[in-house]
Amino acid sequence: MGHDVDTSTPFLPPKAAQRQPDPLERIARELLLELGEDPEREGLSGTPARWARWWREFTTYEPGSLETVFESASTTETVCVSGIEVWSLCEHHLLPFSCNVTIGYRPQGQVLGLSKFARIAHQHAHRLQLQERLTSDIADMVAKLTASADIAVLCRGEHLCMAMRGIRTPATMTTVTWRGAFADPAVRAEFLALLPSSATGTGPH
Repeated sequence: MGHDVDTSTPFLPPKAAQRQPDPLERIARELLLELGEDPEREGLSGTPARWARWWREFTTYEPGSLETVFESASTTETVCVSGIEVWSLCEHHLLPFSCNVTIGYRPQGQVLGLSKFARIAHQHAHRLQLQERLTSDIADMVAKLTASADIAVLCRGEHLCMAMRGIRTPATMTTVTWRGAFADPAVRAEFLALLPSSATGTGPH
């Protein structure tokens, strides 16, 4: 009895797909060339890929869960979280700026988990930003998650777009949002009294 012979092409596993360069790598190479550099020289040969990875990593930052809340019986106490340090990117010059963020609110039946304040600040910082908008964005998110209208957010920023270009002078910019009960000077004073001097600008940053 004869045997059938399989003459079909044997299965070969597909070759591993080659990594497609990130389009940002091309932009980085063009930037280096415009600056009079050789993208292929030692020290720069991997720079376009590293630069592309950094931009992707920074702008696709995932802060994790934001919505852990706990019941609170008090609606008159002030909760304040200070010393949250974040980095963001000035949308006018694509240069970094750092911010020291302070957040305060008066709970309306529920309080937000402590780590969530830092996650909120980082979520809104990891994009092209203005410090004024960053301050407002943080306040909006805290108000949404806590269901409280009584929100205070104070940011003190140092901007490389001022320190490294233009006037080339370091300076500190302060932005603040007062909402709800914090529009009351007495409540505002109570909030400010809780802060370390570095957060209010009365001491070294």
